[in-house]
Amino acid sequence: MKRAILALVFGALVLGRLGAADSAFNGRWRLDVPRSTALDGWTTWDLVVAVDGSKVSLQHDMTWGKTQESSTDVVDTAAPADVKDFFRVEQRHMAVYPRRGEKTHVTAKWLDDGRTLRVEAVAPIEISQGDRTMRLYQEYRLVEGDQDLVLIELHNTRNRPLVYRFKKVPAKAAKQ
Repeated sequence: MKRAILALVFGALVLGRLGAADSAFNGRWRLDVPRSTALDGWTTWDLVVAVDGSKVSLQHDMTWGKTQESSTDVVDTAAPADVKDFFRVEQRHMAVYPRRGEKTHVTAKWLDDGRTLRVEAVAPIEISQGDRTMRLYQEYRLVEGDQDLVLIELHNTRNRPLVYRFKKVPAKAAKQ
């Protein structure tokens, strides 16, 4: 009886991970500026998501005038990780930088049957007043027929959440 229960639990976990790997998260997402929190310091933001087993790559392609920035965070839903230079959208505009030589502790987990990716990070930061630690809570949620993705971000340093809405870029347009 115990073996049957363990087999069912293991099977559910495997199917859950396989579902996430084939998820609608994969692809390029473009920020819907009018429906999002102000993107101070940037004019465009594309989020490229690639799910590979328990690992999720979150590539942030951003522009401001002629300035282009691309940064990728890889999170693992199977185990916590320490990530060098964990990307935060506000760091350039707000002059809140990663502390040199230190890493951000990151945990990630699939929620809602693979429709929400929760990422929690504890980031050692450097600001003009000295060294601090910032806690971030992010939820990447698929909505509206999997053609919209909402990123809700909470910081222990802010009173209000940041909410960014992205539209899926068709695969054909993403390659151009």
